[in-house]
Amino acid sequence: MIDRHRRSLATVAELSEIAELVSRVRAGAAAGLLASEEARVTQLRQLKRLLEENDARISDALAADLGKSPVESYATETSFVVGEVEHAIEHLGQWMQPTRVRVPLTLRPGNARVVRQPLGVVLIVAPWNYPVLLTFAPLVGALSAGNTAILKPSEAAPATSTLIAELVPKYLDGRLVQVVEGGAEQTNALLAERFDHILYTGGGDVARIVMRAAAEHLTPVTLELGGKSPVIVAADADIDVAARRIVWGRFTNAGQTCVAPDYVLVVRSVEDRLLGAVLRAVHDFYGENPKTSPDFGRIVNDRHFDRLTGLLDAGGYEAVVTGGGSDRATRYVAPTVLAGVDPGAAVMSEEIFGPILPVLAVDSLDEAVTFISARPHPLALYVFTEDTPTAERVIERTRSGGVAVNHTMIHLGVPDLPFGGVGASGIGAYHGEAGFDRLSHRRAVLVKATKPDPSVIYPPYKRWKEAILRRVL
Repeated sequence: MIDRHRRSLATVAELSEIAELVSRVRAGAAAGLLASEEARVTQLRQLKRLLEENDARISDALAADLGKSPVESYATETSFVVGEVEHAIEHLGQWMQPTRVRVPLTLRPGNARVVRQPLGVVLIVAPWNYPVLLTFAPLVGALSAGNTAILKPSEAAPATSTLIAELVPKYLDGRLVQVVEGGAEQTNALLAERFDHILYTGGGDVARIVMRAAAEHLTPVTLELGGKSPVIVAADADIDVAARRIVWGRFTNAGQTCVAPDYVLVVRSVEDRLLGAVLRAVHDFYGENPKTSPDFGRIVNDRHFDRLTGLLDAGGYEAVVTGGGSDRATRYVAPTVLAGVDPGAAVMSEEIFGPILPVLAVDSLDEAVTFISARPHPLALYVFTEDTPTAERVIERTRSGGVAVNHTMIHLGVPDLPFGGVGASGIGAYHGEAGFDRLSHRRAVLVKATKPDPSVIYPPYKRWKEAILRRVL
């Protein structure tokens, strides 16, 4: 079962309580408490109030867990969810409308439509790296689609988990949303329950556990995972802009972002220029000593700190362009850029999920595409080029959950772009209408008149009936 890397919580859900909590929100779903647009909008507005009225407390919790600055907390977590809520409220009436579909001539008269109905109860298992965003953004989709939900915040972000457990009952209807705090025992107990959908964000190893547990109840899943999201820098790229945007994407939240640039493939002719521009960008953003910067975060726990420093200690690169230092007492790993990286190096063997950026030189765009295509499909892919056909060629020849051209990570900020992976980087997608659809049952409805009722479709099938049926069907 799930590894027991968890804190000792002052308040966690007792294992004996979990089934009752699930039953409570299942009763709310069965009663149709979120059947109407008005009821859904009410809960969404309450979620927005929760975020806006507690912005300072949320910022403090994220600082305690991850060393995030107030600006980063607001920009990458709170405001993002508020935007998702506002978008959902604006479009919910349209999303809830049945969709008419054409009825074939042979089945007329009649009409057909697709009706989106709630699935029931959704389990949302959130990660620690964006513990507010990735707990509440899926909840926006669940509530919009009329589902009730159980939230399982990550025990690895204890201050934020505790705050979520405190605030949710104050703002959201307990018949619709419940929070279960705890670690492996609580997660395993939840997974033993029957849900109508499970949305899990995290790593592949736990995702396999989630899928196995879901299979026991034939529960559909959405898995938001990760992978090594590559950046391609073409020879014609605006190098200074590319460097700033890569550095911002890599080192925001100390690199602990599922869509962060994981490594860079730069065309050899501009490698030195890019490395110089990246070095300048790091210094511009975080100063000569990033450890003292209020805008650079910390690693979530000792286990991940040791994993990251182990990747650096394993070698497999020619030079440290900047960074390389660390402090275990404060879980600080410097923003680090590596050059001359061997494709077989430890930093290239797994998703880094920290402030380390390997840079590999390639001789051509085709070599970069081949390199990416030979590896598992990543959650995101980034390409920097001033040539539109070049960007389109990369998009056509690669596979990834999402793509951004000439920037990193910001595609997540477009509400109606589905966010999700492909292959090893995930199953399913959400955000905006994609989340509404993912957490809805698209029910087929056909309404047929009782007249006419031609006998040709019924047995016994005489030759003349067969002739007609073969002609019209």
